[in-house]
This record gives sequence, C-alpha cells and structure tokens, in this order.
Amino acid sequence: MSTITVTDERPAARQKTSFQMDFLESHITAREFLRRRIYEEVQRHNSSDAVAYNGLVTPTDLEQQLNRAAPKAPRKIDWEAQYQKALEAFAGNGIIMLWNDTQIESLEEELELSEGSQATFLKLVPLVGG
Repeated sequence: MSTITVTDERPAARQKTSFQMDFLESHITAREFLRRRIYEEVQRHNSSDAVAYNGLVTPTDLEQQLNRAAPKAPRKIDWEAQYQKALEAFAGNGIIMLWNDTQIESLEEELELSEGSQATFLKLVPLVGG
C-alpha cells in the first residue's frame, strides 16, 4: 500500500491545503486518480457536519443557491457531478495536475504510485478584463 500526499493550491488566493490518500495498486491512470480523489473528498464532506464544501471544484450554481438559502444546514454533495466538473476544469486548464512536480498533460497518463509520491492540483482563476 502507498500513501500519497495530495495538495490543493489556489495561487491567486495564496491558499494551500493537503491530505493523504492510500492506494493498493502500483499504477493508476490520472483519470482514475482524479475520480477517487473527488469521491473521497465528497464522502468526507457528506459524512461531516460541515456547511461549506471545500473541494477541488465548487458545486453547481443550483447547489450554491440552495446552500445560500440555508447557510447553517449541511448539504449533501453529488460526487459524480463534482467529478464531471473536475474533468471539465482539467480540459479547460482551470485545474493543472502535477505528479511529483511534473505536469500531467493527459488524464490517460499512467501514474506510478509509490510511498512518498505527491499529487498537486493548481486551481487557476481566469484574469478579469484580459
């Protein structure tokens, strides 16, 4: 089993958070890594009492509106919808994925999972007026 450190960075906001994930496999595609990462973070959120969702991608506009209507009540997040948004963000360069400091160009790339490996997700924000 390998423990992988996952770090989210939002350079524009100067925010950085990390957590760890365990894997039994020695190799996995970047797509499957992203899918599992989204699934785990949504499951953690849904099993907690947290009101705000602090994941790789933000919930849909409808989910955000519902959350604003009742800001003190926890809401369940749909992991599949979050995964689709993450795929779109990756394809549109809204998210850059680094594996051991090397940029992942395609979600079909195979990743070697070994103890101490690191995945970094850079969440980019479009420039205003540019």
